[in-house]
Amino acid sequence: MSNQAEFYHELLGQTKALISNESDIIANMANVSALLFEHLTEVNWVGFYRVIGDELVLGPFQGKVACIRIPLGKGVCGTCVLTGEVQRIADVHQFDGHIACDASTNAELVIPLKVEGKVVAILDIDSRAFDRFDLQDEQGLISLVQAFEQNIAAMDKAHV
Repeated sequence: MSNQAEFYHELLGQTKALISNESDIIANMANVSALLFEHLTEVNWVGFYRVIGDELVLGPFQGKVACIRIPLGKGVCGTCVLTGEVQRIADVHQFDGHIACDASTNAELVIPLKVEGKVVAILDIDSRAFDRFDLQDEQGLISLVQAFEQNIAAMDKAHV
């Protein structure tokens, strides 16, 4: 197992420990944002946006003040929701329609969080370093989001 794989394996374990007995999605988003911001290198913003109606609304995050609302389909985050696919952008300045909440951001990784196949939120991670995120980062962070999705599904079933 590579150092990066080990890193994400440990981060996944910490994420599961944080969210396993908590049913409040906002509380879990807050703790996961803090965990990632503390442990990921070369990131300047980590947080969640929630899908509410036809826009993304800022959720818990760590970093500088952020855009509060983003229309679906706009920018990297809005594109992630419409496509339902991860957006790993090496240079956000080359992304058509990029929304610059923080002009110092140069790379971005956005992962959809789905419940019953529908995107309900996104995890957004920004970096000042160009091409900061590689495939191992993407896969490692997808595993964290999947743990979050499983937690939500389990809590939904517990409340039925």
